[in-house]
Amino acid sequence: MVARKTGFFVGAVAGVGVACAALAGVGLRMAPAQAAEAPQLVRTSSAGPMMFAPPPGAPMSFADIFEKVSPAVVSIDVTSRVDASALRLPNFPLGPNGKPGEQDEDGENGASGRPRQQSSGSGFLISADGYIVTNNHVIEGADEITVTLKDGRELKARLIGRDENTDLAVIKVEGGGFTFVTFENAAKPRVGDWVIAVGNPFGLGGTATAGIVSAYGRNLNDESSTYVDYVQIDAPINRGNSGGPTFDTYGRVIGVNSAIFSPTGGSVGIGFAIPADVADSITRQLIANGKVVRGYIGAQIQNFTPEMSEALGMGSVKAAVVKAVTPGGPAAKAGLMVDDIVLSVNGVKVESSTALTREVGRGAAGSVLRLEVLRDGRPRVIEIRSGVRPSNEELASTLRPDSDGGSGNSGKSPNAPSANRVQVLGMGLVPLDTAGRRRYGIATDVQGVLIDSLRADSDAAERGIAVGNVITSVNLKAVRAPADVAAAVDAAKKAGRPTILLSVLFKGQLASVPVKVN
Repeated sequence: MVARKTGFFVGAVAGVGVACAALAGVGLRMAPAQAAEAPQLVRTSSAGPMMFAPPPGAPMSFADIFEKVSPAVVSIDVTSRVDASALRLPNFPLGPNGKPGEQDEDGENGASGRPRQQSSGSGFLISADGYIVTNNHVIEGADEITVTLKDGRELKARLIGRDENTDLAVIKVEGGGFTFVTFENAAKPRVGDWVIAVGNPFGLGGTATAGIVSAYGRNLNDESSTYVDYVQIDAPINRGNSGGPTFDTYGRVIGVNSAIFSPTGGSVGIGFAIPADVADSITRQLIANGKVVRGYIGAQIQNFTPEMSEALGMGSVKAAVVKAVTPGGPAAKAGLMVDDIVLSVNGVKVESSTALTREVGRGAAGSVLRLEVLRDGRPRVIEIRSGVRPSNEELASTLRPDSDGGSGNSGKSPNAPSANRVQVLGMGLVPLDTAGRRRYGIATDVQGVLIDSLRADSDAAERGIAVGNVITSVNLKAVRAPADVAAAVDAAKKAGRPTILLSVLFKGQLASVPVKVN
């Protein structure tokens, strides 16, 4: 199974090849330790027995907690079929024989023509009748799911539902009387409080590790972080721990282990868990409906930062700004417009694009969302009747630009027109004519001015602006000629503002970019 995370973040799922090698009689031999002085026992008082004293506030042992909760933690083995082309990817999980993938017993790859792959992860029972929580990336694409209980029983499981946006899934085994654990939604541990992680690292089921809560509100910079503020823990978790629980010292689930940060692929003491309140809400919906339904308004947004706010003379405001509206969608029907600055949704303050997405997602389809926005510096309220959020695949297809919208190269473009050229902030600006549209694949309905040269050491270049991009507005006012941009820069300088706010078309998508004027 391909790891869910990218970069240094990796989903903690392991192919079972490593575990099989270690458990099938191979054995790992440790180098003999050199002779050393016998350890000294420490007396905690002159009258007390000799013992090792734990640090202040630490329990003497986690054994009682582990005995209580471990029967509810399960190992999950998944068989899936993968595209043969994926086998050429680096770091692809290995099959149980140490080879990428496994053939069927008859030596064929089956009717699908794709090789089989086995991988493993963790999960935990949340009901006596066999409902199990795990990560979506543990069971995604699974043909067969096998659950192993602490007592050694192996049970086939079926998928109840999964949610890729939070990386959560629910599976079920048949039977009853299972030991189960519950989510703790009210008493959230503090940073520094003890936690225990239990799971199936590298196929070594029933493994317990302990540590503390390191931080809250972590963003992994992936699609799941739109809906999840992760809990950071330092209890060691590794590949195969994905989907397993993190417990507080009362044996209550406070998180679902989902990812690690690791330059090496192993634990370095930085793990991430989905908070219990998020996991509880999502799993209840999956059990009830098999899926999660979220509200949708049909708008592309980005963060509106204090730097952007200062460019408009608004002081230091944090919000979200609309950069595209889906034609025919709920937002378009309600009159939401590009460059509207969204301050709140249903009275809840919005300080980022993520906050806006979450508030919209919480709304039921058909409900009315009241958005407080700023347009042309004036407040107004826009009421939008929420739709149903499409799947990620459907959304990706709507975001895919029909035109290139910019070459992405700095420097001067070939055969660039010279008439009416304006040089400002290190950018060479020209009118957007038919030749420019053809050269950079810019749609006929796009209005603005074309960037046809760019100084590499300019602030605009350092912020990602490139030759072939189109400036559509400055300080939220539409521009039609290069002179409009130059006039806006002069006005900002006279007003003593350090930046201006450009709306720039990057490869078919608009983005707001603050650029220094000095």
